[in-house]
Amino acid sequence: MNYIGSKHSLLGFITETITSVAGQVGGCDFADIFAGTGAVGSAFRAMGCRVVANDIQYYSYVLNRHLIENSASPDSGVFEYLNGLEGVDGFVYKNYCLGSGSGRSYFSDANGRRCDAVRQEIERMRPQLGEDVYFWTLASLINSIDKYANTASVYGAFLKKIKKAAAKDFCLEPLPLVEGERGKVYNENILELIKRVKGDILYLDPPYNDRQYCANYHVLETVARYDNPVLKGKTGLREYTAQKSEFCSLKTAASALEEIIRAADYKYVFLSYNNEGLLPLGVIEEIMKKYGRYEVFTTDYRRFKADADENRSHKADKTLEYLHCLIK
Repeated sequence: MNYIGSKHSLLGFITETITSVAGQVGGCDFADIFAGTGAVGSAFRAMGCRVVANDIQYYSYVLNRHLIENSASPDSGVFEYLNGLEGVDGFVYKNYCLGSGSGRSYFSDANGRRCDAVRQEIERMRPQLGEDVYFWTLASLINSIDKYANTASVYGAFLKKIKKAAAKDFCLEPLPLVEGERGKVYNENILELIKRVKGDILYLDPPYNDRQYCANYHVLETVARYDNPVLKGKTGLREYTAQKSEFCSLKTAASALEEIIRAADYKYVFLSYNNEGLLPLGVIEEIMKKYGRYEVFTTDYRRFKADADENRSHKADKTLEYLHCLIK
């Protein structure tokens, strides 16, 4: 997925740094509690860790429920069957496609209908699929439909004309199955969950700036939940007050970070952040030094393309990515 803050391109830096500090990670209890699309947690599952993952966005929970917990393969014909469905006029078509009269063009009419057909059938088949395969197919739908979104990068706005990638015929592609010990995935506020989990390595990847993920990915949230929400405004936002992150405000980010660090029952705590985040390097260092031995590692990272697409004023095409380390 094209996802703000994705650590897919930084996995080498993250895994090498963590193993250089913590040593052999196989058999460790590893927590990825701002999990996003699951790139980091699934990598450590494959490395032999027992992984706990969490995210307050439900679409993220669905993705991680497959990547971290799944260990069952579906019948080989399930994806073929879903790809053969005829489109229907469901919630996605009626609210996110121009042909319905919604005024929104997040997807082509044909792809919106196909998305509805697949989503409705996955739900209807849930009892016979079982929970593992249900979440596998649903996670694959979320990952696949994003490739056909008629946006510049995120769902904060849609393009007026259907671009080439969005005009292609939708195809449901199965996400890979990650081999490794079965983990546990949550869909909770991190400030509550951190009080109940413990282990060896805690990895934190909170939002860096004031852009709320719940607003940027509201369409994927609706596809995941398929709960017929009341939509507001030109872009069709769903209500997301309960999913706002404390890390998207300078007023609350530092106190939220310290609350997590203080409560963390983990020997090693790693925090991904960059030089353009709301929290200055010195503030993070000051917080983490209160609770143990601190070190920071850095690498250059190419800017996420949405920064240019959304007319932001950044001049550099790279950022300096930090991996803060605390040994409690």
